Amino acid sequence: MSSPAERYAEARRRAAQASQFPALEEFALDLGFDLDDFQREACQSLERGSGVLVCAPTGAGKTVVGEFAVHLALRGTPTTPAGADGAAALPARRKCFYTTPIKALSNQKYHDLVERYGAEQVGLLTGDNAINGDAPVVVMTTEVLRNMLYAGSATLEGLAYVVMDEVHYLADRFRGGVWEEVIIHLPASVTLVSLSATVSNAEEFADWLVTVRGETVVVVSEHRPVPLWQHMLVGKRMFDLFHDADAARKHDVHPELLRHTRDTLRRLELGEGRSAGPGAGRRGPRWRGPMRPDIVDRLDREGLLPAILFIFSRAGCAAAVQQCLAAGLRLTSPEERAEIRRVVESRVTAIPGEDLTVLGYWEWLDGLERGLAAHHAGMLPVFKEVVEELFVRGLVKAVFATETLALGINMPARCVVLERLVKFNGEAHVDLTPGEYTQLTGRAGRRGIDVEGHAVVVWSPETDPRHVAGLASTRTYPLRSSFRPSYNMAVNLVGTVGTDPARALLESSFAQFQADRSVVGLARQVQRNTETIDAYGVEAVCHHGDFDEYFALRVAIADRERAIARQGQTQRKAAAVASLERLRVGDVIRVPSGRRAGLAVVLDPATGGFGEPRPLVLTQDRWAGRVTPGDFTTPAEVLARIRVPKHFNHRSPAARRDLAAEVSGTGLDRHGGRRGGRSRQAVGEDHRLSQLRTELRHHPCHACPDREEHARWAERRRRLEKDTEELRQRVTGRTGSLARTFDRIVALLTARGYLSADGGVTDAGRMLGRIWTEADLLVAECLRRGVWDGLSPAELAAAVSVVVFEARRDVDERASLPRGPVADAVEETLTLWSEIESDEADRGLTVTREPDFGFAWPIYRWARGEALAKVLASGHQIDGEMPAGDFVRWARQVVDLLGQLADSGGAPTELRATARQAIAAVNRGVLAYHASA
Repeated sequence: MSSPAERYAEARRRAAQASQFPALEEFALDLGFDLDDFQREACQSLERGSGVLVCAPTGAGKTVVGEFAVHLALRGTPTTPAGADGAAALPARRKCFYTTPIKALSNQKYHDLVERYGAEQVGLLTGDNAINGDAPVVVMTTEVLRNMLYAGSATLEGLAYVVMDEVHYLADRFRGGVWEEVIIHLPASVTLVSLSATVSNAEEFADWLVTVRGETVVVVSEHRPVPLWQHMLVGKRMFDLFHDADAARKHDVHPELLRHTRDTLRRLELGEGRSAGPGAGRRGPRWRGPMRPDIVDRLDREGLLPAILFIFSRAGCAAAVQQCLAAGLRLTSPEERAEIRRVVESRVTAIPGEDLTVLGYWEWLDGLERGLAAHHAGMLPVFKEVVEELFVRGLVKAVFATETLALGINMPARCVVLERLVKFNGEAHVDLTPGEYTQLTGRAGRRGIDVEGHAVVVWSPETDPRHVAGLASTRTYPLRSSFRPSYNMAVNLVGTVGTDPARALLESSFAQFQADRSVVGLARQVQRNTETIDAYGVEAVCHHGDFDEYFALRVAIADRERAIARQGQTQRKAAAVASLERLRVGDVIRVPSGRRAGLAVVLDPATGGFGEPRPLVLTQDRWAGRVTPGDFTTPAEVLARIRVPKHFNHRSPAARRDLAAEVSGTGLDRHGGRRGGRSRQAVGEDHRLSQLRTELRHHPCHACPDREEHARWAERRRRLEKDTEELRQRVTGRTGSLARTFDRIVALLTARGYLSADGGVTDAGRMLGRIWTEADLLVAECLRRGVWDGLSPAELAAAVSVVVFEARRDVDERASLPRGPVADAVEETLTLWSEIESDEADRGLTVTREPDFGFAWPIYRWARGEALAKVLASGHQIDGEMPAGDFVRWARQVVDLLGQLADSGGAPTELRATARQAIAAVNRGVLAYHASA
C-alpha cells in the first residue's frame, strides 16, 4: 500500500470480512500464509452454506478449500437464530468425509490432517486400512463412500461435508462412474466440495451439480502460484519456447528456436546427421538426440534439479537409471547417501532377504544413493513410496517416471522433462493431449521453494516446436463423463429406491446431462443439412426424365458389384479357414503373402479353440509365430511332411535354425510356380447385374449431355442424406440412452433371477449387490452354480484370478492353467461367461470382458508358499517375467475379491472359510507389507 488512506481502507475491508466470515478468519490464522483470491472466494462460499466446484492448476492449493470444510465440520456452525444475548447456538460437531481417487493420496491426506487436528479426530478407510472409522473426519477412497451409501451405513449419520479431491477422475473410463454415483446419492443435507484440475467445461459441470446438488458456486483459477517457463532442448542447446508472456498467449514460437530446428532438419536431410556406425548404410538420416545422463548432468549444472523426467515406458525408465549409473553420475553428498540408506533400510525390514535380491534391491539402492530412481506401476509399492518420500525430501534428485506419476500423490519438482510427446495407451501409440501435457508439466515449480518452474521438451525431427507451443498454450481439457449402469449398480438402485425412481436417478447423471446438451447441436446440424439437401436436389434435376430414378439404378449397380466381390472374399476366407483346421504337426505349407511369405512347418495346429485357427509355424527364415487365415489368399496346401522333435522349443535359436534347415532341405520352391491370384466370378455373369445395366442404358436420362454433372450433385445429396440419417440416429440414441441401457440390464437380471417380476430384489440379487468388481455378474453366477466349491485355498485364489486379471497387452497364446480342479473351475467359468456374453449381445449391452488366465499360475504358486523368483517367472508375459509391482497389484485385487467372497451371505460356509484361508496364504512376504497409516 502506498498511502496511509489506502492502508486504512484495506484494514477496514479485512475487519468487515472477519466479522462476516469468522470461521474463515480462524482457519486462516493457523495457515501460516495468505490465502489466494480463489481460495478465499471458495471458502467464503462454503461458509455461506453453498457447495463449491474449484478448478485450478496442479499445485495451486485447491486442497486448502477441502481442509476448510474439515475445519467447518469440527467447529460446528450455527443452525438456530442467535439468542437474546446475541450468542449463536453451536450444534454438536458434525462429520466431514474427505475422498480421494487412490490409496496413496488417502494415506498422505490422512497424515496431513492428523498432524493438524490430532489422531483422535481423524480416521482412514481404504481397502487396506481401517483406522478410527467413527471419527468426525474420515479420509477414504471414493469407492468406500459409494459402498457406504448403498449399504445405508450408520457411519453416514451426522455427515455435513464431503470433499471430492481430484473430481476430474469421473472421466476415467474404468472407475469414473463411482464419482457420479456418490454425487447423485449423497443426502441433500450434505454440502459437496469438488476439487478439480483445470477443465475447459467447468461451467457445464457446475450446471449439472446445481441440478443434482442445489446451489453450487464455481471458482476457476488459471493462475499458477509458481510461474512456468517452457523450453526445448535441441541437441546440446536449450531454447526458450516463447520469447515472453505475450508471445505465449499468441502461440508465437521463439524465432531463434524455429531457425535452429529448421537448420538442423536441413543438415539431416543433406546427410550430415547420419550415423557413422554399423547402420550407416541405411536409407535416410538418423538423429542422435542428447543422452539421458547428459540431460540430467545439464539440469544439475543449471540448478534445475530436482527433476522428473517423463519416459512413457517402464523399461525405458529402468534403462535410464542404468545409463546414468554407467555414466558415473552422482548427485548426492556423503551425508545425503547415509540418510538415504537409513530411510531405505527402515522401510524394507518386512521383506525377506531372498525376495529383495529377486526384486533388484541392490541395484535400486545404488541408484537411490546416487540420487537417481525410476517410478512406475511395475515397481513394488514400498519401493515407489520410498522414492516418493526421498524425492519430496530432496534426497533423490532425478526421477525417471511414466505418466502414472502425474495422477499420483503430491510430488512436485523444480523441472519436468518430456522425452517424447507420444505415449502408448495400451492399444496404440498416440499423441499427448493438451490436458495431459498440462498435467505432466504442472508438476514443475514447488510452491514456497521455487521462484519459477521449468518444463523441457527434448526435440527430435518428428517434434515441431509449433505443435509444442499449441500443447503448452491450449487449455482445452473438457471433462467427459464415463458413467454407465452396471449389474451391481442396478440391483442396489432397485433395492434402495425401486425401478422407476432408479431410472430417474440415472437420467440425472452427468453422462445423460452431457448427452442431452449435445443433442441440441446435433439437431441444428440436421436442420442445416436438410436445407442443403434440398438445394442439391434442385441442381440434380434433368429435363430428360426422373434423374432420381436413374441415379438409383447407378447406386444399385455399384452395390451389386460390391456384394459380388464380398461374396468372393467370404468364400476364399472360408476355404482358408477350413484348410488351416486340417493341418497337423510336421506339415510343410507355403505362406503365399505378407511379411512371412515362403515355406513353413506346422509346430502346433491350434485346433479346437475359440475363434479362427491360428497355427504356430516356423518359417525357413527361422521366424516362429502364429499365422491367421488373413495370411492366405488361397487355401493352405500340404506340400510335404517333416519330423518335428518331441518337446520342440520354438524359443530356442539353435532349435529354430536346425528345423528351418530341414524345411529348406525339402527342395520346394519358396514362392511356388504360380501366384495366388483371385478366382473371382466375372461380374458380367450375374443375371441381376445384367438386368440393372440394361435398365440404365434404356433410361431417358442416360442420353442427357449433362448426365455426369447431374450425377455429381446427386452423389453429394446421397452422401449428405446418409450423414444426416446417422445424425438423426445419434439424436435418438442419446436421448434417454442411459435409461434404455438400465431397462435392458433390469430385463437381463430379471431373466436370470436376480430381480423378481414385480421389481423386487431376490436373495441372489442381494448377493450381487455386495460384489464390487468389473465382472460382478460373472462372479455372482460362479457363486450360484458352485463353480468354486470344494477348491483348496491356493486353487480358489487361482480360479478367481481369471475374473479380475487383465493383461497389459494382448498375447498370441492363451496362458496355461494348473491341471485338475483349477482347470475344471476355469472351464466352467468360461462356459458361464459365454452364456452371459450371448445374453448381453442379444440385448445390445456392453459385453463382460473374457476371463484372462495370465495370473492363475503366479497366484497359485504364491498361495502355495513358493519363492517369489519362481512366482514372477511363471507370469505369462510377452517380455519376460512379471514385474513385482504388477504382481502385488493383481494379488491385492484377488485378495479384495476373496474378501468379498468371505463376507458374502450368498456363498456356502465352506467356501467362505476357504476364502479366508486363501487371503492368509496370499498375504505374506511382499504382500504382507501395507503402507502404515
